[in-house]
Amino acid sequence: MDLFRKKSVDQLVAESTPLKRTMHTFDLTMLGIGAIIGTGIFVLTGKGALTAGPALMVSFLLAAVCCGFAGLCYAEFASMAPVSGSAYSYAYLAFGELIAFVIGWDLILEYALQAATVSAGWSGYFNKLLEGFGLHLPVELTAAYGTNPNTTTYFNLPGFVIVLLITWVLSIGINQTKKANDIMVLIKLAIIVLFIVCVIWYVNPSNWKPFAPYGIYQFQPGSTQPYGIVPAASIVFFSFIGFDAVSSSAEETVNPNRTLPRGILYSLVISTILYIVMTLIMTGVVPYEQFTQFIDAPVAGVILKTGMNWLAVIVNLG
Repeated sequence: MDLFRKKSVDQLVAESTPLKRTMHTFDLTMLGIGAIIGTGIFVLTGKGALTAGPALMVSFLLAAVCCGFAGLCYAEFASMAPVSGSAYSYAYLAFGELIAFVIGWDLILEYALQAATVSAGWSGYFNKLLEGFGLHLPVELTAAYGTNPNTTTYFNLPGFVIVLLITWVLSIGINQTKKANDIMVLIKLAIIVLFIVCVIWYVNPSNWKPFAPYGIYQFQPGSTQPYGIVPAASIVFFSFIGFDAVSSSAEETVNPNRTLPRGILYSLVISTILYIVMTLIMTGVVPYEQFTQFIDAPVAGVILKTGMNWLAVIVNLG
């Protein structure tokens, strides 16, 4: 048995499933933005601000540059081999069956981790929304077992339900999934733009000083946790997971040789710009040390700091 046997592009294309090609550049860009934007802005900005201070925007830029190189590689492969399978198919071409097998399982673990993290973040905002209407779910049913040091938790029910719901939407078909994704991403972008327009007036430039309180990389006395721009970049790098999902839609894309690279790179650029703008505004409204108060829902916390409770309800709902 040859564990490193390879497949040619012609073989991969010949073995591809004849799926309906209905996705265009706009749909792929929306798919990429939908996969990227979420955890980064709505959850990880709190942890990142505590790690790097206002210099978190530099951390996002650093992570984006690293992802940009990976995005160029994905774009090149996607245009060369327009088949589903993403990195699994590309590894089969370049390295052989064994490496492709390992990378295939890596992709499954990556998307499982991403889905779990985003669903947990969604659950946090869902609970904030319910609290705004005076409703409270039991703490035992809103967090995974062992994640709350003060309470014995068993199950994250909202996170579980949203995963089931999205799985059902995905199972219906690409046309319905495409429409649902486009609508959700447009809502998400509208919420972000509304947040920027309403909150930018509350920015206090003095909160950006010192801009990089922990420098590039350092340890605090008595702590083993690194602080600074580079450690924060390693945290927010997770925010960019998802742009590679665009390449998985190769067999459902019209003119994939041109459309796929554009979808990947457009989604990366747009997401990076939004990340940087949001980070600057959030650290300008709230001193970075105060993000410990609302680490689970930093965007909602920033809004409450401005006193615009109505906007917090809209953001949580969005």
